[in-house]
Amino acid sequence: MQRPAFALLLIALTACQAPPAVVPEAAGTLTTTVPLDASAAWTPPPDACRDGATPVDVCLRDAMRAADASPAALAASAVLAERGDAGYIAAWHEIEGVGVATTEFPFRANTNRGTWLVDAAGRVVDVDADPLAGMDDTQAGITTFRAAHADARPVAPARFEAAEPLEGGGVRLIYATPMRTCHACEDIGTLRIGYDFDPARRFTGRHLLTLG
Repeated sequence: MQRPAFALLLIALTACQAPPAVVPEAAGTLTTTVPLDASAAWTPPPDACRDGATPVDVCLRDAMRAADASPAALAASAVLAERGDAGYIAAWHEIEGVGVATTEFPFRANTNRGTWLVDAAGRVVDVDADPLAGMDDTQAGITTFRAAHADARPVAPARFEAAEPLEGGGVRLIYATPMRTCHACEDIGTLRIGYDFDPARRFTGRHLLTLG
């Protein structure tokens, strides 16, 4: 038995209205149990957790609690620990209304600092997590650079370069990351990524600007 034409049309319209699997602007962001602000910054006691008697993530958590670290500071450190890094937010400032948290990892051998961007909804964008993740590898800039430097990769930390206004009152924060074949090797290029925020300073996405 054939379905009436209007029934087929209804099915098609329903399929078109299905929500996307991933909200683009939320992809690649983190959340914390407590919204982050300037109170998330924390300064550890000298030589904290250096004796090796306790796992550093546990020791750091206990040291923060003993020092009455704020709920925001503890929440940020907990997220870092869940991602395999013992660390905390060492400093906080704002750029054009976007929260910028400096993360510190005192027990790493390399790359002891990083950057989190915190939007108005409390979502966190880790600038130093693989900045090329999710990018279209067929983009001309990526294809050309990788053809010439197949072993090169972004080496954190990224450096803040500029803030650019976007149409309608938004802002783009631009960060540059060196491209190298090893952590201590010379730079063979620079990756520039733009992180976009709407007029209310909600994160809307990141864009490859240049690679080369």
